[in-house]
Amino acid sequence: MCRNIRTLHNFEPAATDAEVQAAALQYVRKISGTAKPSAANQAAFERAVAEIAHITGHLLEDLVTTAPKKDRDVEAAKARARSAERYAR
Repeated sequence: MCRNIRTLHNFEPAATDAEVQAAALQYVRKISGTAKPSAANQAAFERAVAEIAHITGHLLEDLVTTAPKKDRDVEAAKARARSAERYAR
């Protein structure tokens, strides 16, 4: 369920609001145990996603590193190579 949560820190260009929102949604889905909340829980679910996305944005702004920025295309290619090796059986 959480396969869509990716590292968002230290990339050029920086993580978009949509990426932060998607990660927050996956997190809330995982800890709540549901991908689609009931009508009774919808407001709490959406509030949790919004708050986690907000806090994640602050975290990403505040983190510091001396490592060079990562390139999204290069990192995606590495991930595809690892996946191809893993599932080559």
